[in-house]
Amino acid sequence: MILLAPPFGDWPATFNSIKVDTLRHQRLLADAQWLRARAYCHDGAINRYQLSSDGRFVHSHDEQSWHLLVMDDKGRVAGCARYCPHKHHVSFSELSIAESALASCPEWGSRLRRAVESKRAEARRRGYSYGELGGWALKRERRHTLEALRISVNMGGLMKLFGGALAVSTATIRHRSSSILKKLGGQGLFHGDVEIPSYYDPKYRCEMEIVGFDSDVPNPKYVGLIKECQIKLRNIAVVCAGYRENMGAAMPELQMETIG
Repeated sequence: MILLAPPFGDWPATFNSIKVDTLRHQRLLADAQWLRARAYCHDGAINRYQLSSDGRFVHSHDEQSWHLLVMDDKGRVAGCARYCPHKHHVSFSELSIAESALASCPEWGSRLRRAVESKRAEARRRGYSYGELGGWALKRERRHTLEALRISVNMGGLMKLFGGALAVSTATIRHRSSSILKKLGGQGLFHGDVEIPSYYDPKYRCEMEIVGFDSDVPNPKYVGLIKECQIKLRNIAVVCAGYRENMGAAMPELQMETIG
């Protein structure tokens, strides 16, 4: 497994193996985006016109996100998932969930927004970040294996490694994606006592569910496994996109290797 990191800056965790390699980061991210494109197009979830000119399915948050990649024996991406932690000042309209069909629904749009804002306020009170999970994809031959569970458990470990987080994801019911996430401890999102319902999203042409996460409340069955992943993730190979502005490239105390 490889972890793609956004430009180096105010990272929420430390890692033991970091390489600042812009070109490799770009190549691996593109490989993940091609995998997404193939998987989603095959499922009929997206159309060709939604892809980039070179056939990738690009998300607006890709560049600022962390991407957990599962690699095959040829060095190609065989599975991926995205985690985007948001700053507390980011508005609801800047979140991915604001682009969902439910967010523009006259009946449920305002309830969804208030439910999300309530969780964001809770994250601030607890000193946690609030993030979004997405970009799940697997090669077809790995879909009915434990690979999906492995990626999901490691994403839980990553949230713990980052000091704890609350998060939300729009998950398709197709291929049991939402049920896998709920099995790990994902829960429905509530506005008061009313659960936000599943909905049909014409963008992806499938039934979707809103799944919320609290890194402190996983399924008890997976607590030990998530803790193990949290520990191992410190030693994962991290490929960083570069440096944020005004940081400078020489940071020997972090034992980074800058390439290119």
